Amino acid sequence: MKDLVLALDQGTTSSRAILFDAAGSQLAVDQQEFPQLYPRPGWVEHDPEAIWSSQIGTARSVIARAGVAPGRLAAIGVTNQRETTLLWDRRTGAPLYNAIVWQCRRTAPLCDQLKAEGFDSLVRERTGLVLDAYFSGTKLAWLLDNVPQARARAERGELAFGTVDTYLIWRLTGGRAHVTDVSNASRTMLFDIHKLAWDDDILARLGIPRSLLPQVRASSEIYGETDPALLGAAIPIAGDAGDQQAALFGQACFQPGMAKNTYGTGCFLLLNTGSEAVPSKQGLLTTVGWQQGPNAPGETTYCLEGSVFIAGAAIQWLRDGLHLISASAEIEPLAAAVPDSGGVAFVPAFVGLGAPYWDPYARGTIVGLTRGSTAGHLARAALESIAFQSTDVLEVMASESGRAIESLRVDGGAARNDLLMQFQADMLGRPVQRPVVTETTALGAAYLAGLATGLWQSPGQIASSWKLDREYLPRFSQDERAVRLAFWHRAVERSRQWASEG
Repeated sequence: MKDLVLALDQGTTSSRAILFDAAGSQLAVDQQEFPQLYPRPGWVEHDPEAIWSSQIGTARSVIARAGVAPGRLAAIGVTNQRETTLLWDRRTGAPLYNAIVWQCRRTAPLCDQLKAEGFDSLVRERTGLVLDAYFSGTKLAWLLDNVPQARARAERGELAFGTVDTYLIWRLTGGRAHVTDVSNASRTMLFDIHKLAWDDDILARLGIPRSLLPQVRASSEIYGETDPALLGAAIPIAGDAGDQQAALFGQACFQPGMAKNTYGTGCFLLLNTGSEAVPSKQGLLTTVGWQQGPNAPGETTYCLEGSVFIAGAAIQWLRDGLHLISASAEIEPLAAAVPDSGGVAFVPAFVGLGAPYWDPYARGTIVGLTRGSTAGHLARAALESIAFQSTDVLEVMASESGRAIESLRVDGGAARNDLLMQFQADMLGRPVQRPVVTETTALGAAYLAGLATGLWQSPGQIASSWKLDREYLPRFSQDERAVRLAFWHRAVERSRQWASEG
């Protein structure tokens, strides 16, 4: 009986695997962290072998922990850190260089050059993205220009490019499937989200041979089967979506106007805009949410997205950089020891600022310190910074979409922080809803895979299984919200353009 789905959730700081049953309940979970590499200021890399070994290791672990035969798995769903860029040898599978992580800012000068040429308007129109070092396109161009022999080998058709989903599916299928889905393709800055095809003009300007690129498929269809030697059976790989789109799907935000925020390394707010790709003039991204596969209506669902680069990573910095806490869970009681931040504001712009500012030269800033400032005040300011950044994004999102966003569904590790969630509701002036299952990224990947293989019949069936754990209602008046936002925006201004040359 094939009644289980394995979700592989490859994130920025760790790889997870979760085994779900037909009710969407977790049977087993495993997680492994892997090293973050910082070869220069503003550069962030991962070892591709560390990504692979941690991910396949967690997959084997959850199957063993659950004590199930691999043959019971109906499908595997893959979800991944997006924009992170890999280049490898088609014959051997050997990476040519470390994975360049989405946070990496090394291509900011190239982006500045392209903007000076006016190329950003074409990028915005075709891809729905702002021209920024965040996305895969300029990272791939950098690899071709800086790794010895990479460009010549690419032009001979010897190399393959992929985001992390593509790399994992390649490895899982023993190199038989070089694919991605529409949601991940839409994050490369190389993909026309209206035609749903790679864009020849952008490829030509960046000098990227089309032969490098994976085939673009729906988010819910069978791409291939695993090499039986890996997990003990040939299991269909049937779901693929970037982590934030997968979380929106896992939150059952299937109707236009529904929104979610994932609190992880960064924060990512997505708003379902239905079949309409809503353009943004204030720094949001227009992106593909998902496309169901051949066995379902193929209509493409679009989203507006706002990205906060540093959220949970700010708490990690307090732990690992300042040793203010020894475990991330200690942040809530430390912050709760003081009634407010004591006038301290913390802008965690360690790798620049995302939406709606898009300033790659902003840097982390702490202002308002006095002799009375304590570790509690800094902890409180760090948590508040996560909510402030998310509020900035949601306000723009509501304005540009023309939709009344009635509530915000939340997930990710920091969604379990009650102090943060209450402050988020206070600053948004909207209810914040946390589901029973907060691992919605993995759950979304499982749902997409299970829909493709018949374990679930429709999104409606999935929506009926979403259950509320806790709802946080806003307490601040409009005036108090306005005062606190003005305080935050003063701090943001002091962080901006800090690393700008000249």
